[in-house]
Amino acid sequence: MSFPVLQKYLARLSDATGAATSIWLDHEGKAQGRFFNCTMSSAFQPVRQLETGAIHAYEGLARSVSAQDMGLSLWKLLDHAASDDESIELDRLCRMLHAINFFRQADSAPNADADLYLNVHDRLLSAVSSNHGHAFRRILDALELPLSRIVLQLPAATPQQGWLLNYVSDNYRRNGFRFAVNVASAPDGLQVLDRLRPDVFKLDARELHDTENVLALLRRSAEANVSVLFKRVETPQTLTVLRQLGDAAGVPLLAQGYLLDEPRAALLQPEPVAAAA
Repeated sequence: MSFPVLQKYLARLSDATGAATSIWLDHEGKAQGRFFNCTMSSAFQPVRQLETGAIHAYEGLARSVSAQDMGLSLWKLLDHAASDDESIELDRLCRMLHAINFFRQADSAPNADADLYLNVHDRLLSAVSSNHGHAFRRILDALELPLSRIVLQLPAATPQQGWLLNYVSDNYRRNGFRFAVNVASAPDGLQVLDRLRPDVFKLDARELHDTENVLALLRRSAEANVSVLFKRVETPQTLTVLRQLGDAAGVPLLAQGYLLDEPRAALLQPEPVAAAA
């Protein structure tokens, strides 16, 4: 492992128990945490290069602990039961769990240089008035983990929240993070492209009807060196349309979804999957 400080931290966690700390290691070495008496850990869904099928990144997802490695998604259930302060606590716990579970195995994975995408909850945007990203950066620095491989995913914002997204994204950038922005549609992406200049746009692959604006967003994003990631790729038909759009725009695309990969605790997939290759 090339993260010696993380290795020492994991060694200390291996001696801890769930009753003594909010984060501990299970018998397989996976970090687990507790929130509202629910035990959770991390699952990772690959983000693939559409043209080659190669893994570009992983998105960290909170899952209940399961012996079959297919735990349930707990985020909506827990978040709806939480206050703003508790939701912020859950958000930060998940990001720390995902960072630990990702980098403890990243060196041994075939795609050892893949990025880690981490969600930022919309409540965190409005509830935190201090320097966004500073607390998480301190954790990464303390564990000597590479901030350069972290991409923070910001939620879609309403037009009234535009100023808030500007403020938060600027804070993350000042703290050295790259960030992705979820947008509801291609026109929304075109409106925020010049204002935010994110590193990545995320669009729902089920919303590809507005071909003209999708192509415009792809071309303008490529000119601005902004990647475009299509999430929720779930049918072969969607994959075909994405390939056609990428060819028409002449730009490489990123894709993520259950057609390509299911979220798993382990960083696997040494070869491009057939659906994406």
